[in-house]
Amino acid sequence: MKIDHPRAHRRACLRLVLILLAIWFSVSLGCGVLFRDWLDLNMPNVGTAPFGFWMAQQGSIISFLLILFVYAWRMNKLDAKHGYADEDE
Repeated sequence: MKIDHPRAHRRACLRLVLILLAIWFSVSLGCGVLFRDWLDLNMPNVGTAPFGFWMAQQGSIISFLLILFVYAWRMNKLDAKHGYADEDE
């Protein structure tokens, strides 16, 4: 497979990383700190914990894990698109 221009690959990788970091930042800061009181008042409880507290403790961890899976999936697609994929895939 022909390797695409390295600068295009790097730009696509940086764009993906910046988008995922922005999502992680907004979930962590937004749900855990800025909107916690609003979430406690307007969303149902998760078990016995208010939703804002749950998002600050567990939701941010779950969203981080989902971001890791999305990152791995999208990077494999980007590598294949630009010619950097492993031969055995």
